[in-house]
Amino acid sequence: MAALSQQSLELSVEAYLTRDAGLCRYVDDIEAAINAAERGVDEMAYELLAQEQPMAIDLRFLIAVVKINGDLERVGDQAAAIVKRCDELQKVQPGNGPESLPGDIAGMGEIAGKMIRLAIRALVDGDADLAEKVLTMDDEIDRMNHIAQEALRNEMSRRPEITENALNSIIVARNLERAADHATNIAEDVIFWVRGADVRHTETVEVVD
Repeated sequence: MAALSQQSLELSVEAYLTRDAGLCRYVDDIEAAINAAERGVDEMAYELLAQEQPMAIDLRFLIAVVKINGDLERVGDQAAAIVKRCDELQKVQPGNGPESLPGDIAGMGEIAGKMIRLAIRALVDGDADLAEKVLTMDDEIDRMNHIAQEALRNEMSRRPEITENALNSIIVARNLERAADHATNIAEDVIFWVRGADVRHTETVEVVD
């Protein structure tokens, strides 16, 4: 499921930048697979909670898995939202597509994808230190999103004819920032599982014995 979520986000950015309608449909197919996987993981986790009645770190692990499962599904939702912009791009004339607009959508996609990869590796390895690195990356993609939003609004004022496509790019940048937020959530849940520490909305990580 993690691999599918990561793949869908990366392909959605490629589809948006290249205006590849076929790739957009493929991302939609991946989302359906992610949704099916989410139901399966949830059912397995709830069954284990009911039958095994786990305690301490095992209980934290299952709680973390249920939450991470939801975040992975939402990454797929963000990817699906990005490819919805592809239909709009089919009406854009050559030279007036995403490549002609300000805002580093490709760069944002790379960072969001890396955050998801690292967060999943932290989960698989039980590595809270690696999860902390994901948390530090969130500020950078927030900064890039802010720059893109401002630059695109300025460009719309300067070139009204590109308003529709600039709005598409604004939405895509926001989708990528939200995907990165889900990677941050996953990293926070890994820290909760491994250390028993709730680091949401905090500046420092406190270890609980």
